[in-house]
Amino acid sequence: MEKVILVDSNDKPFGTEEKIRAHELALLHRAFSVFVFNHKGEMMLQRRSLNKYHSPGLWSNSCCSHPRPGKDTLAEAHRRLIEEMGFDCDLQWKLSFIYKAPFDNGLTEHEFDHVFFGTYDEDPVLNPGEVAEWKWIGMEDLMSEVIKNPQDFTVWFKIALEEITQDGLNI
Repeated sequence: MEKVILVDSNDKPFGTEEKIRAHELALLHRAFSVFVFNHKGEMMLQRRSLNKYHSPGLWSNSCCSHPRPGKDTLAEAHRRLIEEMGFDCDLQWKLSFIYKAPFDNGLTEHEFDHVFFGTYDEDPVLNPGEVAEWKWIGMEDLMSEVIKNPQDFTVWFKIALEEITQDGLNI
């Protein structure tokens, strides 16, 4: 049974809960989102597997998940990048934000999301249970796509993208 780390609004842990139950009860829990860029400044996007329990088939950042209880968030971001995309790279923390988003299936994501940036220039080796496809995209094209087709992207990706562009973070 996979568990998530329950946190307060300052990211202070106070317990754990089974992952699906945390999403059923909309409990605030720790998460991470990895944004990988190549040296041309393009972002690596993944389209989530059609078998995901929420947001299947939607485009999102390079990798995202929840750190396991008792584990370091950065180390867990590296672990999941390898598991989902088949590679690892240096990752740097950039920002954190809290969001809450209900889904049509009765689950709610309520996450304290830590955003990490990395650089990588090769093709990933996808885990088909996690990722349906991937692509590199320039920031201008990405912003245009998100505006034209917001329904094609995960909610946390759109929020993180807004946070990144508002903060003027260097890629």
